[in-house]
Amino acid sequence: MNSEAKSTSLRPADCAVIELRQYTLHPGARETLIELFDREFIEPQEAVGACVIGQFRDLDRPDCFVWLRGFADMTSRKRALADFYGGPVWKAHRDAANATMIDSDDVLLLRPAWPGFDLDPGRRPAPGGGAPGKALVIARIYPFDAPVEPAFVAWFRQEVVPLFTELGATTVGALVTEEAKNDFPVLPVREGEQVFVWLARFDDQAISERFFAALTQSRRWNRDLLPVLQRRLRGKPPMLRLAPTTRSLLR
Repeated sequence: MNSEAKSTSLRPADCAVIELRQYTLHPGARETLIELFDREFIEPQEAVGACVIGQFRDLDRPDCFVWLRGFADMTSRKRALADFYGGPVWKAHRDAANATMIDSDDVLLLRPAWPGFDLDPGRRPAPGGGAPGKALVIARIYPFDAPVEPAFVAWFRQEVVPLFTELGATTVGALVTEEAKNDFPVLPVREGEQVFVWLARFDDQAISERFFAALTQSRRWNRDLLPVLQRRLRGKPPMLRLAPTTRSLLR
């Protein structure tokens, strides 16, 4: 068996619509779902036009599975979802997958905050190939009362991202709420929310801890940037600390 498998023809950088999906699972069921997902659900979704960008263990919630799925546009999303969930692979394995889940409706429908999704998909390990890595992905979800304005996106990209980079974070993408109506209602999404999501990668958990320690000590962050950010937010931004599975593109 080849140790690598070609990724989808739809690259993460080409995805104009992205889902951030958080599943609450029955206690002890996460490894069962990850094994099934990585073995059965990646290539069939990509064959119908989706891009499985990343799948993760939430380090702070042992019964939570998080993944990112992208599409070229809303029309492609509707078609791909209908094809996959109406197709033979999901029919064959849906009972086993659903048996692991308590809730699969915690989904944010998003789009890139600036052009592209800064991630080179490279090649994905084939089922059963690869080895667990040490990388850590951070998803910080900033809540807003109204649609995120382009001026905020520009400010974050020009002022905040360079500081985060200086302190050791690798920004791989930023996302905002997609305003289009969810036209595949059998898979619900969170309605009426406006968010900005910062995604970053660290080579290991120790590097991420040093980043956040340096951030709390940063004069520029505390004096110049954090107050501006806090004035715009609706509340405290949740942070997901995510460990990629062996077949995650974002790893």
